[in-house]
Amino acid sequence: MLALAGGAHAASPAYGFGKPAAAAEIAGWDIDVRPDGRGLPAGRGSVEQGQVIYDEKCASCHGTFGESTDYMAIAGGVGSLASDSPMRTTGSKLNYATTLFDYIRRAMPFNAPKSLTADEVYALTAYVLNLNDILPADAVLDRRSIVVVRMPNRDGFIVFSRSR
Repeated sequence: MLALAGGAHAASPAYGFGKPAAAAEIAGWDIDVRPDGRGLPAGRGSVEQGQVIYDEKCASCHGTFGESTDYMAIAGGVGSLASDSPMRTTGSKLNYATTLFDYIRRAMPFNAPKSLTADEVYALTAYVLNLNDILPADAVLDRRSIVVVRMPNRDGFIVFSRSR
């Protein structure tokens, strides 16, 4: 039966548009970063470097210190999720620093996603974590140091089971 199912899939109709993705095209989007650091590129960046990049490429949307109310605030609210007035920010809700790196790398800046170098992404990640008092002002991130950053909400996620 499995052999028949496999054959049916192989003979599925063509729709007359598109083309199979080339390996290079797939590689361009195969950039996910996992909590354990798998997928992190080589590079490094400091809080100080991140502030310069942030002021140039991020502050117009996220505010001078990450406090924007027009777009997602990225600073503040650490420890507030269990309160009556939760602030959902980068510092309060993410459970891994690599998640922040991954998001910045693939989606920012809004007007030019995937345009930042690995060093710029490390620097911006360091700066945003500093804005949230998670990293000190002299911090430098790279593929080794980012995975040991302990996010305030590391243990705040629950596993949801549909069988409940």
